[in-house]
Amino acid sequence: MNRIFGRSKPKDPPPNLTDCIGSVDGRAESIDKKIARLDAELVKYKDQMKKMREGPSKNMVKQKAIRVLKQKRMYEQQRDNLNMQSFNMEQANYTIQTLKDTKTTVEAMKIGAKEMKKAYKQVKIDQIEDIQDQLEDMMENASEIQDALSRSYGTPEIDDDDLEAGKEASTTLLLVQSLRE
Repeated sequence: MNRIFGRSKPKDPPPNLTDCIGSVDGRAESIDKKIARLDAELVKYKDQMKKMREGPSKNMVKQKAIRVLKQKRMYEQQRDNLNMQSFNMEQANYTIQTLKDTKTTVEAMKIGAKEMKKAYKQVKIDQIEDIQDQLEDMMENASEIQDALSRSYGTPEIDDDDLEAGKEASTTLLLVQSLRE
C-alpha cells in the first residue's frame, strides 16, 4: 500500500517553549552585536566630525551618523521587543511548570491519604488502650517494687510533727546566736 500512495512525511514535534526562548534570546544577542558595531561606527563619525571644519564634507558625515543612529534605534526597539517576547514565554513556561508541580503534589497527597486510611484500618484503638492499661499496671508494679527495695532497716520512724518542731527549734537557736554576735 505504501508503494501506491507513498508514506506520509514524519511530522515535526510541536514547538517547545524552552527552545523558543533560546531562539529568541539568540536573536536578541545577535541584535546586541549589531548595536555594538553601530556604536563603534558612531564613535568613529563623532571623532571624525571633531576634526573637521564646517562645510559639505562635515554635513555628509553628519548624515551618515544620523543614518547609523536611526539604525541603532531600530535595532534597540527590535531587541526590546524580543526581550519582552522572551520574558512572556518564560512566564508561560514557569506557569506550566508550576501547574505540573501542583498536579504531582496533589497526586502524591491522594496516594498519601489512601496509605493513611489503610494504616488506620490496621490500628485498633481498643488494642492501644489495652496496651496503655498494661503499661500503667506495670509502672505501678515497678513503683511498688522500688518502694519495697528502698525501705530502710533499723532506723526509727520519725513523725512529721516531730520534724517540724525540730526545725523550728533550730531556727530559733540560730536567730538567738546571730543576735548575740
